[in-house]
Amino acid sequence: KPAKRLSSESNSHEGATAGEISALEEAFRKFAVHGDTRATGKEMHGKNWSKLCKDCHIIDGKNVTTTDVDIVFSKIKGKSVRTITFEQFKEALQELSKKRFKGKSDEEALQEMYKLIEGKGPGLTGVTKTVASPTVSRLTDTSKFTGSHKERFDASGKGKGKAGREDLVDNSGYVSGYKHAGTYDHKVQGNK
Repeated sequence: KPAKRLSSESNSHEGATAGEISALEEAFRKFAVHGDTRATGKEMHGKNWSKLCKDCHIIDGKNVTTTDVDIVFSKIKGKSVRTITFEQFKEALQELSKKRFKGKSDEEALQEMYKLIEGKGPGLTGVTKTVASPTVSRLTDTSKFTGSHKERFDASGKGKGKAGREDLVDNSGYVSGYKHAGTYDHKVQGNK
């Protein structure tokens, strides 16, 4: 391939040696395996392709829309396959870069495109984060527990596990809390 380069820093794309993968390919692999346990990272499904385009802000809603992304994907992939390879991925990016960075030369637009993607991984949008809400912290503050629940935690708020609940079973035959528990034999022997 004749190398037409803009600056020395852009060499990282194809200049990566066989052993190490470029930042672009690494991003490609991260997105390719996202949500698919069987994926090898060599091909990317349309779903993950559009996720990559969303997460890396290739889709900007003006020049590039989700429709554009889908059209490019369908155009680039083979007829009978549902995935694109890394090479096809770069082609797809080239297609989109012309739309996304209209005023720039093809090479520049592609470099800009790479910059958007490099070092990125699937953003965890829509993944549940734990919210520290005052309501929840009030409900989980063991120091304010009362009754039998209070017995289940030590002073530091760590649960005692089974020990905290163990004494709920009393096999003595007395009603729990009966203050003369264990005195029956006394009385019987005393009356003889």
